[in-house]
Amino acid sequence: MLKKQYIKARNVVKVTFEVPKTEIAEDVEVKSFHLVGEFNDWDPAATPMKRSKKGTYRAVVELEPNRTYQFRYLVNGKHWCNEWHADGYMPNDLGSDNCIVITTEEIAAPAH
Repeated sequence: MLKKQYIKARNVVKVTFEVPKTEIAEDVEVKSFHLVGEFNDWDPAATPMKRSKKGTYRAVVELEPNRTYQFRYLVNGKHWCNEWHADGYMPNDLGSDNCIVITTEEIAAPAH
């Protein structure tokens, strides 16, 4: 799930990426969960996602507004997963799809 908030004072869109426990296969023992994308140069270790007490994995990233970014989740350093609530999808060179997050100010809720 993606939650977006436009922070006008800093001209950034704060995006919260969340993956609920129910969207993770039951037979997968998660040892690491990372957010990987264009915003971190596809570095598989740059943005670890933290696990809540309820089992949801979450990461918050501040991105430039009015841009489109590709991303995916990486589980245990080897299993690529998609965000099923992404703004869109784009085919990649590996035969699967990358997720898209769009950071236009109009679709991000303003900060109060």
